[in-house]
Amino acid sequence: MTSAIRLVALVATAASVIGVASALAENMPQVRDSRTGKVWTPEPVTVETPGPSSYSDRAFDPNAQAAQVRGLVVQHPRAQLMGTVPMTAGATVPIVTLDVPSLQVVPAQHWLSILYLTNNSTHTINAVLGCHFTNGGRNVEDVRVVVPPAGPGERLGLPVRGPRYDIFVDRVTCEVISPT
Repeated sequence: MTSAIRLVALVATAASVIGVASALAENMPQVRDSRTGKVWTPEPVTVETPGPSSYSDRAFDPNAQAAQVRGLVVQHPRAQLMGTVPMTAGATVPIVTLDVPSLQVVPAQHWLSILYLTNNSTHTINAVLGCHFTNGGRNVEDVRVVVPPAGPGERLGLPVRGPRYDIFVDRVTCEVISPT
């Protein structure tokens, strides 16, 4: 019986190590929703339009950077449900609200913005967002984010993948394209 318990403990430890190793391999940071306090780890985002195959400058001198991702990058991130909010959409409250996005870098991978979208209505919505990664006011990459359906009153956390880590970005702005 003792060896059976040891075997179970060994398997559990191995599974834990594999889980930690896969999380570390992704290098995805944990983030906290400032409104709900929920801590979560965004899943990697798939990108329909690849970034440039080469780059002209690295981030050593951001003002001299000439790199830009051409075209519009479309993303379909997995949303994390943060919780629910009162459904107050009406004359003075928009159907959808979007918190100011955060900006961070995933080392040796890409820039990452975390967005929080809130559906203030009593209906399920299919939102589309537009995000712009910039450097010193110059456009670096435009991203169209197709948000999974958000149920009535749901608050969603969304990871948005930006350009490669070696292309300097100092700001990200996002807006709701639809519904308006």
